[in-house]
Formats: sequence, C-alpha cells, structure tokens
Amino acid sequence: MTGSSVAVERRMAAPPQRVWEALTNLKGMERTLKGVTKVEVLTPGPFGVGTRWRETRRMMGKEATEEMWVTACTPAQRYVVEAESHGMRYVSEWDLRPDGSSATTVRMTFTGTPTGRPNLLARLLGRFGAGAVRKAIAKDLDDIAASVERAGV
Repeated sequence: MTGSSVAVERRMAAPPQRVWEALTNLKGMERTLKGVTKVEVLTPGPFGVGTRWRETRRMMGKEATEEMWVTACTPAQRYVVEAESHGMRYVSEWDLRPDGSSATTVRMTFTGTPTGRPNLLARLLGRFGAGAVRKAIAKDLDDIAASVERAGV
C-alpha cells in the first residue's frame, strides 16, 4: 500500500537563515508553534542528521507525543524528519527557497505510508485526514512566519 502526501507552501518576509534558525530551534519550538506543548531533545549537539526529539502536540482536542529524527539536512536549504507511529511511517520534508533578497518560500511536504496492515486510525487518516493535515501544516507555517517576521522588525 502506498502513502499519501500533502504539501503546503508559505512565503515569509525573512531571509532563509532566519527561517532556518526558527525551524531548527527545537528548544524554542514551544514558543514558535502554538500547537506544540512540549519538546524533549534526545541527542546532544547541533541540529543535523541523527538529531532526535520527542514532540508533544495538541491536535483535534487531544495531546499526542511522537519521537522524530532527522534523516537528511542541508543547512538553510532543506531537512527531512521521520517518525513511526500507529502502523504508519511519517516523513516531513522542509524546503527553503530564497525569494528575493529578504524573503523565503518554505514548502513542507508530509507523507504517511503504512508500515504493515493499516489499522482503523491509519485508514481514516488516509481517507479523511488530508484536509486536517493540510490545515495543521498551514497553521505551523503561519506561526513560523509570524515569529521570523516579528524578529526582523
């Protein structure tokens, strides 16, 4: 069974380096993303391939914690995060593209692929969840834009 993907783009009035810093500042994630209630960094050192953390989010009125890890990273340009939960493998890809001298277009692509026989939750998310996922990604991108645009003032 193949996965399904959702991609959302957002232009931010901030240079790529400032956007990158906001996206990869795991210890500041709770202040940047309104949906994130807790982040526990599990690995020492700078953000890069192998960085792991647990992120707790409030979605659809409930909190859920997932462990994530970075599998690809090109500073100020792109990184990929993976997670596995409830019979699904999730891949989040963040791409930053300079847009003029002081703006950045960020594209986040989220893909969910069953790791075995999908359970009821996985089937429901596959069928009905794309809109909710798209909305959550757009909200995260809005939160990041607000943070980096405010920092530039």
